[in-house]
Amino acid sequence: MNNYQKQTRKQELMAIFESIDDKKGIIMPMIDDVVFLEDQLQDLRRLPFLRVNPSDPSQQKATPAAKQYKELLQQYNNCIKILTGILRKDAAEEESPLRAFLNARKAEL
Repeated sequence: MNNYQKQTRKQELMAIFESIDDKKGIIMPMIDDVVFLEDQLQDLRRLPFLRVNPSDPSQQKATPAAKQYKELLQQYNNCIKILTGILRKDAAEEESPLRAFLNARKAEL
């Protein structure tokens, strides 16, 4: 990922979280981490993940790239999970039109 693509991705993510003001101190560094992890994962995908023994193809061993990919992917998924959780909590604070209607109907009964 080149610098332009990284900046574009960062701007996309920042636009998603633009409306959340009270947690920007948490969100902004995590967005940087997500962009970094995406770049690292993309680079690692170009490397082989298995080393095959030439004399016995049934013997295979994971490469360091495979291990690194697995660790970074887990970190990336954790960051995404946290960020989407923040989005859900923020969206839950706003009452949807359907919920407002149902609450009004409930109050009438």
